[in-house]
Amino acid sequence: MRVLLAGGGTAGHTSPLLATADALLRRDPATEVLCVGTARGLETRVVPAAGHELALIPPVPLPRRPGMELLRVPGRLRAAVREAGAVINRFRPDVVVGYGGYVSMPVYVAARRRKLPLVVHEQNALPGIANKVGARVADHVAVSFPDTPLKGATYVGLPIRQMISTLDRAALRDEARASFGLDPSLPTLLVTGGSQGARRLNQAVAASSRALGEAGVQVLHVVGPKGEAQPEPVPGVPYVVEHFVERMDLAYASADLVLCRSGASSVTEAAAVGLPAVFVPLPIGNGEQELNARPVVDAGGGLLVSDAALSAEWIAATVPDLATDPHRLAGMGAAAAALIPRDADERLAALVAEAAGRGRAR
Repeated sequence: MRVLLAGGGTAGHTSPLLATADALLRRDPATEVLCVGTARGLETRVVPAAGHELALIPPVPLPRRPGMELLRVPGRLRAAVREAGAVINRFRPDVVVGYGGYVSMPVYVAARRRKLPLVVHEQNALPGIANKVGARVADHVAVSFPDTPLKGATYVGLPIRQMISTLDRAALRDEARASFGLDPSLPTLLVTGGSQGARRLNQAVAASSRALGEAGVQVLHVVGPKGEAQPEPVPGVPYVVEHFVERMDLAYASADLVLCRSGASSVTEAAAVGLPAVFVPLPIGNGEQELNARPVVDAGGGLLVSDAALSAEWIAATVPDLATDPHRLAGMGAAAAALIPRDADERLAALVAEAAGRGRAR
C-alpha cells in the first residue's frame, strides 16, 4: 500500500500525521509513506527526523479578511495544485490522507481530479476551511472530538505518539524527575505553550514563581525555542526552564498538573495520560481552542481560564492549592483519561487501509 499524508505547519498537524504513519507501518511494514508539507513548517525538521520522505509544495494561506492577499489565493492555489499533482503522479498513491491547513487544500483538489480515495482527519473541535471542503468529497472523514460539525464524520480521536499513548506516568515518575533535575517528592507543575511556546504563559508563570515555590510546588517550564522566563525561585524548590523537550513522555510523567494552551494535541495528550490540566486557549482564530478543551473541562478533567484572565495573581490564588491536593488531582486525571481514546492512530490507520482497498477494487 502506498499512502500520501498531507499536513504541516505546526505540531497540531505534524504530530497526528506522524502517529498515523507509524500505525500504518505497524499494520504492514511494506507500506510506503510519502509526506507532503511546505518549506515554512515544522515538518521540514520532524518528518525527516522520523525517517519519512517529505515532498514540498507552495503554501496557500487563506486570509480571514478581504484584501490583496485574498485576491492572490486563486493563483497561488492553481500553482500549488499543479505541484501537488506532480507529487501524486510521481508517487502514485493508493490513498491520500489530509490533516487540514495550508498544505491540504491543493492536495485534496489534485487527488479529487485523479479520483483517488481520500481520507480527511480534523484535529480541532471546530473544523478549518480546507477540511470543510475536503470532507465533501472524502471517502472517510475522521474527527478528534465527538461533536465536531462535519457531516458523516467518524469519531476516532486524535492520533498521538505511542510513547505518549502507552505512557505509565507513575512507573516513569522517578526517572522523569531525575532527568530534569527535579525533586522526586515535590508536587510538580509542567508549563508548556506548545511547540513554539507562549509568551503570555511564560510571563505569568514566571511572575508567580515565588508563590508557587513558597507553596512547595516545583516547576518544569518549557518556554519554547525563542521563549524566556525570569523566575524568582525559592531555595530548595526547583524551577527548571527548558527551551524544548524532545521526550514529552518524561515531561508528562514528571508532572502532577500541566498549565498549557488547548491545541488539539495538548488537550489529547494530557487527557490520554490522565494529567490534570489548566487550559489557557489561544485568543485568536475561531475559538477552536476553547472548544477543544471544553469536553475535558466539562468532564472534570481540567480548568479553563481565558488568556486575558491569566495572571500571576490568578496562578498564585489557584494553582498551589490544586497542585498540592493529590485526591482532587487523582479524580481529575481519571475523568480526563476516561474521555480520550488512546488508540486513535490505529483507528485512523484502519480507515485509511479500508479506503485504499476500496480504491484498488474500483
